[in-house]
Amino acid sequence: MEIIKERFREKAEKTAAEIKELLKEHGNKVIGEVQLSQVYQGMRGMTGLVTETSLLDAQEGIRFRGYSIPELREKLPKAPGGTEPLPEGLFYLMLIGELPTEENVQHITSILQRRSHVPNHVFATIESLPLNAHPMTQFVVAVMALQTESQFAKKYAAGLNKKDYWEVVFDDSMDLIARLPRVAAYIYRRKYKFGDHIQPNGLLDWAGNFAHMLGFEDGTFKELMRLYMTIHADHEGGNVSAHATHLVGSALSDPYLSLAAGLNGLAGPLHGLANQEVIKWIFEMQDELKTDEPTKEQIAEYVKKTLSQGKVVPGYGHAVLRKTDPRFTAQMEFGKKHMPDDKLVQTVWNIYETVPPILQSIAKIKNPWPNVDAHSGSLLVHFGMKEYEYYTVLFGVSRALGVLASLCWDRALGYAIERPKSITTEQVNKWLKGEDEIWGE
Repeated sequence: MEIIKERFREKAEKTAAEIKELLKEHGNKVIGEVQLSQVYQGMRGMTGLVTETSLLDAQEGIRFRGYSIPELREKLPKAPGGTEPLPEGLFYLMLIGELPTEENVQHITSILQRRSHVPNHVFATIESLPLNAHPMTQFVVAVMALQTESQFAKKYAAGLNKKDYWEVVFDDSMDLIARLPRVAAYIYRRKYKFGDHIQPNGLLDWAGNFAHMLGFEDGTFKELMRLYMTIHADHEGGNVSAHATHLVGSALSDPYLSLAAGLNGLAGPLHGLANQEVIKWIFEMQDELKTDEPTKEQIAEYVKKTLSQGKVVPGYGHAVLRKTDPRFTAQMEFGKKHMPDDKLVQTVWNIYETVPPILQSIAKIKNPWPNVDAHSGSLLVHFGMKEYEYYTVLFGVSRALGVLASLCWDRALGYAIERPKSITTEQVNKWLKGEDEIWGE
């Protein structure tokens, strides 16, 4: 643990010094222009955050510390006999900014194994919820129950020097990441497997052990979990789950409270819940068409019907991307390698060939291409995980890697509490008439 901590300390101190000089020399420079439409419509395209761990390019997709997903699949260490990257390696890369060695990854795996104990009161809290509570509700409640273990909260209350904030946030983040698979698997087995729980296997890697506790011993499913946990981990800082975690953390709420906020955002249908909506939409299409192998023509008609009802085609479109999401491509490659004849997976590929041309004919749609959610459910169903309400919990376990790595950086660099200025429509109207100033013109 101390090796990774010291390496992070060195990187953080160097970066903090660089930022201090950057702001000293260039702090007054204008970075972009704010349009009134951006103020009203979700702040799209407004540059207002710094997230060190990843950057989303409209054409190339996500890059983690400069590395694309294909590069990560090639360069990150793998499990013995495996071909997909270990997410522990991505976590190291996001924290330190350098590709890890096999030894670095093994070290993180051992840390997570040692810190994975979940107190009994957390399981009791989950059990107090009705069985029909949504899995994300159970997951967020469990994270809040874990908050009793926060070292940051305890040490801050006792009096903590601000220069040491990052160190305790780091410890809390490692504890959280270690415990999340155990909690998430408990919820799955409670809700869908009659409470027949599976104890962790301390000899497995983080994602492999998660698969084991879920009840899937197939080696290929473990590989899928390693890939899934890697590609869903981060998507720069402006998405709802990352931004919410950062925002709540900026108030010096501890990592448990901050992550819970991010998970609540992830549970929204316009964010992480979309992976649930995709597979639900496909199942509904199969039921209506009375076939598990719909033709492209049938898919096209169903898509047009969906759009005519004022609905969206789930899994298609993205606020930033303007091409097929590389995370979709990675999953498609996984499917072609491991399950090329699966009917549901083939349907996802047929949808991919059918939907973009239809969406392209609608002028206001800027991105007709699939995002990560369009493919993930079909791969999970192949292995028997048909409980699509649970899929966002998987997303949440993965997303914790990115948002908590970012939270460590937020505290190491001493970022201030986030507090943007808001205005009223009355003030906007006065400004448009030249009667008031908004941006100091």
